[in-house]
Amino acid sequence: MEVFLQQLINGISLGSIYALIALGYTMVYGIVQLINFAHGDVYMVGAYLGFFATAILGWSFLPALVMAMIVCAILGVVIEKLAYKPLRNAPRITALITAIGVSLFLEYGTMLLVTPQVRTFPQVLPEVQWKLFGNLTVSNRQVIILVTTIVLMVLLQYIVHKTKIGKAMRAVSYDKQAAQLMGINVNQTISATFAIGSALAAAAGVLVGIYYNAINPLMGIMPGLKAFVAAVLGGIGIIPGAMTGGFLLGIVEAMVSGYGKSLYRDPVAFVILIIILIVKPAGLFGKNVREKV
Repeated sequence: MEVFLQQLINGISLGSIYALIALGYTMVYGIVQLINFAHGDVYMVGAYLGFFATAILGWSFLPALVMAMIVCAILGVVIEKLAYKPLRNAPRITALITAIGVSLFLEYGTMLLVTPQVRTFPQVLPEVQWKLFGNLTVSNRQVIILVTTIVLMVLLQYIVHKTKIGKAMRAVSYDKQAAQLMGINVNQTISATFAIGSALAAAAGVLVGIYYNAINPLMGIMPGLKAFVAAVLGGIGIIPGAMTGGFLLGIVEAMVSGYGKSLYRDPVAFVILIIILIVKPAGLFGKNVREKV
């Protein structure tokens, strides 16, 4: 029982990371029906920005987190303007190939700038562990990851449901042409969606840095793919689905690792993807007709 509870705690921490990245996938897809495979590499850039802020500038965790989110929000807008906007009316396969190209550009561009070597994230938050009962422990880093994720998710829900830009995002996701006829600036709304999604991915990158203490230019590939699986699991284009899918995937991975099958923690994510596409292609929160953001 202790092993189960310990892996549940670990899985919630890992799932928080997947959920933050998955939100960017699902928001962009909900607005422009694009699978932005460069999103995992924005997460990687966020981790390096957090490393730069803490190791070079000597900033503490919170300023580094905010700075990484702001810079990656700008990066997301630049990517959308330069790479995706010119292809908005092109076939989907064209945009998909472009997304893969942007992903490779970010990976190897970062490698050129900072070298391929693994960087050790500074000890911004000295680790403190608390024993709950028996051998069951929880660390301050796990608590900070969960609290940060919840705060950002609540903030996202507020933006989407209570602000003008959030209402515009929901309108564009339902009917882009009708929203444009009603005076909504569709281009500005799409840029805002990329900015918010990229900022959340950057937050995940910084959180991973303080949790695992190691970053590298290719670190965004597998988490990006798994976050995509999480988004599909919950229902691509549905924000609560991305949150739920991220947490579920993180818990499943932790359970697989905790019970001695760590070699299968990566394949299990894609097995889940295959099963969900066969059994419920719209995802756990999806319906026969795709629900909107």
